[in-house]
Amino acid sequence: MPTNSAPSQARRTSRGFSLLELLVAMMIIAVLGTLGFSQFRKHSAQARYLKAGDDLKIVAEGLDQYYLKHGNFPDFGSFEAMVDGNSSLVKESLIKVGMSGQDPFGQPYEGKSTKATYELKCAGDPNNQEDAGPIIRTPGQVTNSSPVSGPAAGSPKSDAPAAPGSKK
Repeated sequence: MPTNSAPSQARRTSRGFSLLELLVAMMIIAVLGTLGFSQFRKHSAQARYLKAGDDLKIVAEGLDQYYLKHGNFPDFGSFEAMVDGNSSLVKESLIKVGMSGQDPFGQPYEGKSTKATYELKCAGDPNNQEDAGPIIRTPGQVTNSSPVSGPAAGSPKSDAPAAPGSKK
């Protein structure tokens, strides 16, 4: 009886993927995953930077509202004192309760206010100071070094009342 080895070899090769095909598929998945992860990191850092700008904007608007109501800014020696549950800004519902004293990058916000003015600062992204540098807010002005578009971006901007004695 003659042996027919050709059909058994054909069955063996058509039963699955070769090692080379599996390696190529895994390489494609790895490349796509790497590209996706780098884009995710880039966009999440940009989102944290915009969140920091929004936090400073909320506090600055609360200070501006306080100024419009009382004729002067409240005296605060630190940003923590501004967002504390017992601060006049929170008690008068000018800022939301439970705001953090740290930026989304884990660094503390800086800030102080006197009866005449205030200054709020965020150090920006410590890993990307070129694109997401410090943000500084003073009455009537926002300064940051980021080319990121949006409401927190840009150079001096007039969206708040001027401090006493200053001209707009």
